[in-house]
Amino acid sequence: MSEDDRIAVVGLACRVPGAADAQALWRNLLAGVDSVCRTPAGKGTPTGPDWVPAFGRLDGLDGFDADLFGYPAAAAALLDPQHRLFLEVAWHALEDAGIDPDRDPAQIGVFAGCAPNRYLHHHLLGNAALAPATGALAEDWDDALTGSGCDYLPTRTAFALGLSGPAVAVQTACSTSLVAVCQAGQSLLDYRCDVAIAGGAAVVSTRQAGYRLRPGGLLATDGVCRPYDAAATGQVFGNGAGAVVLKRLADARVDGDHVYAVLAGWAVNNDGADRPGFTVPGVSGQAAVMAEALASVGWDAADVGYLEGHGTGTPVGDAIEVDALARVRRGARAPLLLGSVKGNLGNLDAAAGVISLIKTVYAVRTGQVPGTAHFTAAHDDIDLAAAGAEVGAETRPWTGERRAGVSSFGLGGTNAHVLVESAPATDGPDAGAPGPVVLGLSAGSPAALRELARRLTVRLADGDLAVADVAHTLAVGRRRLAYRDAVACADAGEAVAGLTALAAGDPVDGDDAVRAWRAGADLPVPPGRRVPLPGYPFRRTRHWIEARR
Repeated sequence: MSEDDRIAVVGLACRVPGAADAQALWRNLLAGVDSVCRTPAGKGTPTGPDWVPAFGRLDGLDGFDADLFGYPAAAAALLDPQHRLFLEVAWHALEDAGIDPDRDPAQIGVFAGCAPNRYLHHHLLGNAALAPATGALAEDWDDALTGSGCDYLPTRTAFALGLSGPAVAVQTACSTSLVAVCQAGQSLLDYRCDVAIAGGAAVVSTRQAGYRLRPGGLLATDGVCRPYDAAATGQVFGNGAGAVVLKRLADARVDGDHVYAVLAGWAVNNDGADRPGFTVPGVSGQAAVMAEALASVGWDAADVGYLEGHGTGTPVGDAIEVDALARVRRGARAPLLLGSVKGNLGNLDAAAGVISLIKTVYAVRTGQVPGTAHFTAAHDDIDLAAAGAEVGAETRPWTGERRAGVSSFGLGGTNAHVLVESAPATDGPDAGAPGPVVLGLSAGSPAALRELARRLTVRLADGDLAVADVAHTLAVGRRRLAYRDAVACADAGEAVAGLTALAAGDPVDGDDAVRAWRAGADLPVPPGRRVPLPGYPFRRTRHWIEARR
């Protein structure tokens, strides 16, 4: 694959246990935080010796900014929480990339999938309270079914966000979202779209309470996920969602995009019949998918310094994964760091792969590799030495060239492997020259506008952004919503002062451009680069139907 055939990660977003956004997730990973909740959920929670109250809970699961996305309350109540989550992370990922679909001429595709819908079966079907809760829509089950089907996740996103590229549902169990990334990358290389959103969402439990142990099952007996560890007894599940925004690297460089990292290559395959059973992973298939990804870019196994593994904490699955890795790395002398985010979050099912990718993108970008939570020593059946690999328990600096792999293996045998490397220096428009600019903000409500100003104030106070780049990003990469205000400024100090006043609801005098923006006109686009800015403050009100009794 030539340099111009590589794919740039230009935006990302997520909501996972313990973190409302990707920056919070990264801080938690660096600190080694375990975000799995192990306390009973409250009244009505099951009990008993076989009940384990461990789950990766997601705050605000019942909330949704229905007004922003154009949903009446009744329709929002029927909508699968996974669809709600993915709409929000897709919106934030596009914002992070500085792309406004309303004004960007690029064809934007969506490749995504989700877990099976529990909300439909446990909350809607057979619920006697449904009719008064949802009014006339209760009789129209087409709304409930299209709001629930996995097929409709990417097409709903395309409709809600106004995206005209391919919208393709991907369903490969726990490898879903990383397979979606591979599909998106190939679509970009084939010029089927110019920008692609890829990811997934998972609400594997609407009650978010825990699980019952089954003899010989895959779930941890103590409620702790310990990837590759001697004390591992199984996995723990959780709810979450994530998305990345991808572009051809050549286009990103010309457009002056902020590039987090580069996807150099990828591969997808299936274990086929070369394994003991349908739900058992295959060593040869996993080794083949890693080898194929490396061959696609001409890398040797020793070129990869870090591997974000599938690592679910099941002794058999982890041992098979490391055995496959050893086959690929046979003869490689360079050391390899191996890790898994599932020790921090649990297994996020259809969203697991893209969250692993987001972690790896941050590691490549920052040169820090988070430790793997709960790892002390390798399981007896796992031969790390044969793979030339080491699992780190603590965050450590990344020495050497930053090239990484990400593996995601789905129940049923569909495997995905993605290769990630550092972003090159970005060509394109120079950063805007110092001078007066206008920072134009818009939101769906006055409260959201004030909160957006507050978030931007905090971000600018860090001192690492040029106000010209901020003005450029706001001008090209944010949707035009009903409530508007702006700040004219010449430097970060003036910007912070003006935004602080906006956040407090105080009127701010402005020039002709500011007044025109407030009246609904567009701002001129100043020269500059796109930079990541704080995401839209969703106003999540409760749209939820209680589980049937």
